[in-house]
Amino acid sequence: MTFGEQPAYLRVAGDLRKKIVDGLLPPHTRLPSQARIREEYGVSDTVALEARKVLMAEGLVEGRSGSGTYVRERPVPRRIARSGYRPAGGATPFRQEQADAAARGTWESSSEQTEASGAVAERLGIEPGDRVMRTRYVFRDGGEAMMLSTSWEPLALTGRTPVMLPEEGPLGGMGVVERMAAIDVVVDNVTEEVGARPGLAEELLALGGVPGHVVLVVQRTFYASGRAVETADVVIPADRYRVAYHLPVR
Repeated sequence: MTFGEQPAYLRVAGDLRKKIVDGLLPPHTRLPSQARIREEYGVSDTVALEARKVLMAEGLVEGRSGSGTYVRERPVPRRIARSGYRPAGGATPFRQEQADAAARGTWESSSEQTEASGAVAERLGIEPGDRVMRTRYVFRDGGEAMMLSTSWEPLALTGRTPVMLPEEGPLGGMGVVERMAAIDVVVDNVTEEVGARPGLAEELLALGGVPGHVVLVVQRTFYASGRAVETADVVIPADRYRVAYHLPVR
């Protein structure tokens, strides 16, 4: 086999990837052994090993202890809606969707007071070490974890108010816009930045991924007259979900 100028391990990985995508190596099929790859493509053991590593890093195959490497089931990506501002009801898009009788979504959360890290302080426009309310969420669909979120709110703003705990009290779970309005803070802007990175070990453990899987990270911040009132990191498994935005045309 002629490999041209592209590194041999990438050409081997590319050919195996095509077989997986085309269905010649369907899900749960054992990937050809390192010796078989070496013989079929006329490459060294090192090249064969590196090609397998590429496919594993791409999430196309997975290793099973004592058994070998197998083609992974390729999930059909589902949509997660992002719409920026919330409707009059105050609920987040996730809660709106789960209000449908056919939906199977649930979520759980926990809040605690802590000190703002340098990165969080910069996003909130406060000093590192200032007190914030940190709330961690796990969103599930049919019992399967689909999304993680961690939010931070400055206690200088919400402390000793009825909305200090985002998921408790008379406005618990109503969303940032409506909760802030209850303490006369008018949210007038929200920004979201979307990036991708390898998932952290604890994130992948919670989301049911494997080391090396990529996650989407939505960094969201709500503002009131230029002052940040809440910031959050939303973590979504990139192989199972797509983020869909519904943006109004002005």
